[in-house]
Amino acid sequence: MSDEHKAALAEGRNQGRAVRRYLEALDAHKPKRGRKRTTDSMQKRLARIEVELPTADPLKRLQLIQERLDLQNELEQANTKVDLTELENEFVRAAADYSQRKGISYAAWRELGVEAAVLKRAGVSRSS
Repeated sequence: MSDEHKAALAEGRNQGRAVRRYLEALDAHKPKRGRKRTTDSMQKRLARIEVELPTADPLKRLQLIQERLDLQNELEQANTKVDLTELENEFVRAAADYSQRKGISYAAWRELGVEAAVLKRAGVSRSS
């Protein structure tokens, strides 16, 4: 295998990695459907759970404990801001070549949730 071939394979792996990491981050942080819960409403529900726990039967207590854990986790995530800037920049550098090599259309990227502005920065156009 020639050095050029090895370099091309490495570049393809790097592009694929950048695209995958960005798409996974988009997927993990996309807005959920329905009415959003506020921090205040989650705190109120946690307080209600603490009141209900001592008198609940074992099965209900189990459900309340799980709900409490879920709410605590959701509160932690709500207070953590996710910065996708670096992943987005890596995606922008890789997306045009990756799209061309893999035959990925603009419409496919958009349907997956990649913003039009990001695709424009990447050089992926509607006609490509």
